[in-house]
Amino acid sequence: MMTKTHKIIINARLPGLNDFYNLAKGRKGMYMANNMKQEVEKMIAYTALNQVKDRPIKSPVAIEYHWVEPNKRRDLDNIAFAKKFINDALVKIGILKGDGWRDIVALKDTFAFESRNPRVEVLIREVGQ
Repeated sequence: MMTKTHKIIINARLPGLNDFYNLAKGRKGMYMANNMKQEVEKMIAYTALNQVKDRPIKSPVAIEYHWVEPNKRRDLDNIAFAKKFINDALVKIGILKGDGWRDIVALKDTFAFESRNPRVEVLIREVGQ
């Protein structure tokens, strides 16, 4: 049985954990951090809807994230925090059925840098029942 794969390319450098945490400080912080999350998810949703034609993707899936940064200034775990934004956006727009244990069975991160083309490449592989 052949597994189906879906690829999404997000042509942007997504905010990391430090960006989110720095916004969340202070009295209005969580409101500002949530606004940032919502805006990032809208951008991801728009991008994904234009690239994934077969939806919803059948669960369970394995997801690979290839993070391409413009430089090596951010820590890898700080960068990979943005997978939360990606997964939440894909669930909200119905590309993924959910992002819990039944729906996602594996997550993998790889990293590279290209100064002129930061992006995130998301490969979603249906792994069957």
